[in-house]
Amino acid sequence: MDPEEMKTQAAFAKHQQNAPKLDFAADVRTLIEYNHGFAVMSTNSKSTDGYPNGSVVGFAPDENGNPIFIFSGMSSHTQDVLKDPRCSLTVASKQFKGAADGRVNLMGQVKLVPKDEKEAMKAVYLKKHPGAFWVEFGDFNFFKMEIEKTNFVGGFARAGSITPEEYKNAKPDTISEFGMQIAAHMNDDHQGSTIAMIESQVSGINASEAIITSVDSMGMYVKVTRSPVNSEEQQQFKMRLPFPRKAESRKDVKNIIVEMTRAAAPAPAAEA
Repeated sequence: MDPEEMKTQAAFAKHQQNAPKLDFAADVRTLIEYNHGFAVMSTNSKSTDGYPNGSVVGFAPDENGNPIFIFSGMSSHTQDVLKDPRCSLTVASKQFKGAADGRVNLMGQVKLVPKDEKEAMKAVYLKKHPGAFWVEFGDFNFFKMEIEKTNFVGGFARAGSITPEEYKNAKPDTISEFGMQIAAHMNDDHQGSTIAMIESQVSGINASEAIITSVDSMGMYVKVTRSPVNSEEQQQFKMRLPFPRKAESRKDVKNIIVEMTRAAAPAPAAEA
C-alpha cells in the first residue's frame, strides 16, 4: 500500500474512533421512533410446528418505545402470538440500503391489549399511520410488544445490545426527526461543502462524492466515494462527520453546518 494512503487510512480510523455519536440506547430508540412504521415480525408458527413465520407488519412505538400493532383475527401471525406470544421484530432504518445502515431486532412477547386501552392505542397508531381506517374494523384488535431483549447493528464495527431498562429510559434524538430534510438539501445543493468538511477533518480522503445519509444532534453520517492514492479502484464507505458541539434545534444545526463549511473553506489566495 502507498505510504500516503496508509497514513490517510490510519488518520481516518483514529478520527472515526473518537468521533462523537449517539449512545446505543438513544440510537436504537431514534431508529424505532422515526422508522417508516413497517418491520418484519417473526413468530412461532401455529400451523407448521417448529418453524418460524415471517410477516411484514405495521407498527407504531408508544412513549416507552414498545411497538403497537393492530392485527386481523384471520392473519397467521395473529394466530401465532395468541398461541405463543414470544416473537421478534426486525426494524431497519428509514434510509436502509445495505449492511452499512442501521437495524434493530427487538425480542419479547406480543399480547392482546385490554379493551379499556383501545382508544389510547388507536391514537398512537394513527399518529404513525393516519390512513389506517381498519382500526375501526370489528375483527381487528390491538397488540403490544413488551421488550425483553434488543440487538442493534448500526453499521460496520458498531453493534451490540441494550437492556430493556436502557431502552425504556432512552429518548429518541429530536434532531433526527427532521435530519433527512437537512441531508436532502445538503446533498442537492451543497455537496461540495460536505466534501470540504470531510477533507478538513481527515486530510487525504479526496472524496469524489459525499452523500449525507442521516443527521442527528451530534453530527452526520456520510456515504463517501473515493479512489485511494495511486489506484483507480473506487472505495465506498460510511463516515461519521461530527459537529463541534451538540445541536439543540433546527436553527442550531444550520448555524453549525455554516460554521463547519466556513472553517473548511480554503483560505483566499494572498495578493501578489
